[in-house]
Amino acid sequence: MLKSMTGFGRTEQSIGDKTFLVDIKSLNGKQFELFLKMPAFLKPFEFDIRALLSEKLGRGSVDCTISLKESGSSKPVSINTALAKTYYRSIAELSTDLNLDPSSILSSLLKLPEVITPTSDTLTDAEWESFKTLILSAVNELNKHRQEEGKMLEGDLRLRISNIERLQQEVSLLEPLRKQKIREGLVKVLEDNVGKENYDPNRLEQELIYYIEKIDLSEEQTRLKNHCEYFKQVLEEAEESKGKKLSFILQEVGREINTTGAKAYDSTIQKAVVQMKDELEKAKEQVLNVL
Repeated sequence: MLKSMTGFGRTEQSIGDKTFLVDIKSLNGKQFELFLKMPAFLKPFEFDIRALLSEKLGRGSVDCTISLKESGSSKPVSINTALAKTYYRSIAELSTDLNLDPSSILSSLLKLPEVITPTSDTLTDAEWESFKTLILSAVNELNKHRQEEGKMLEGDLRLRISNIERLQQEVSLLEPLRKQKIREGLVKVLEDNVGKENYDPNRLEQELIYYIEKIDLSEEQTRLKNHCEYFKQVLEEAEESKGKKLSFILQEVGREINTTGAKAYDSTIQKAVVQMKDELEKAKEQVLNVL
């Protein structure tokens, strides 16, 4: 089963006198990239939080926001009252000298440096263990979304590969007819320009064999079929993270399709190649979202 890189998880829980809200959102990305926002008093645990999210989410662009809601005696910030009073006296004096309304002093006062500082509170060992459980709960919610979207991705990818296989079978059926058309076309060109009696049929047959072998599509069709089979096998694997492997297989599929188009020299086969390329591009877009 596939798992998408896109998902969202949210959990809320009280730990001690603090109520935490954890929001985690993930989008597709080549590597694990984390944007973490959290209260300053959790900074000692930042490395552990990052390591936990990296281990559980694997790959993707992840945005995690940890918010603190006040409850009981919790204090996310502290106010330096002595410093605020010192600022106030200076500002009030300036307001009087300039004949300004002092009613808005408080809002300005709170924005001054070091008036409001983060609390020095931190989590105890027991609270940290509870907090890890809270993060894991949000991760589990996100992974549920990833699995649901992964089902849709897998269905679409199977459809694209199935369409490529169907078109490949059409090309295989057209291959013998193409060789005959090429042979007849070359003979006609010689007869029209040289004359039927003026060329060596045996030499022509040798040249035709050499030419047709050069543009033979059987190897490309065999490899294309094998790549499609391998792609479906990987979809069945139990491994969670296989987006990169699927992307590499699609690159090989594309290589065989391009070679088929370059050697086709047949309008009907070229149409099938264009359709295969269209299905391939759609598959590549979907694989970008696979974990």
